[in-house]
Amino acid sequence: MKINWGTGIVIAFALFMSFILYFVFKVQSDSKYDNELVTEDYYKKEIRVQGDIQKVQNANDMKVKVVIANTEKGIQIAFPKDFDFKNIKGKVSLYRPSNQKLDFEIPISLSSSDLLIPKNNLVGGLWDISVEWNYQGKTYLNKEEIYFQ
Repeated sequence: MKINWGTGIVIAFALFMSFILYFVFKVQSDSKYDNELVTEDYYKKEIRVQGDIQKVQNANDMKVKVVIANTEKGIQIAFPKDFDFKNIKGKVSLYRPSNQKLDFEIPISLSSSDLLIPKNNLVGGLWDISVEWNYQGKTYLNKEEIYFQ
């Protein structure tokens, strides 16, 4: 049997499509290839963007800013010293872009003007940290991206 050019091109095209479809099926059916959204409530979060812009503006307008630092003990969040730390309420959200299962939140409960997130709670890598806090009826939002080792 002799194969001409047209038949060879059709066979090559069919083999290539089979090859691509095999990998598409493998990725969709295998649980180790996780194809989840970045956040679970993506559209709900988008609606709150304008409120977040105002909170970030409040944080940027402060004379003494919140400092989020990577220390040897963990991640330290230093609130302004002139604020009464007992009246600061809110939460710290730690978001790991590479793995949603490592994301967690910590409520702000202060015994001094500093909050320490111990390094035994953190895995090395890139973390997006959001500190949403309230002081005397005004809401603030500080965001920082830290590479923790």
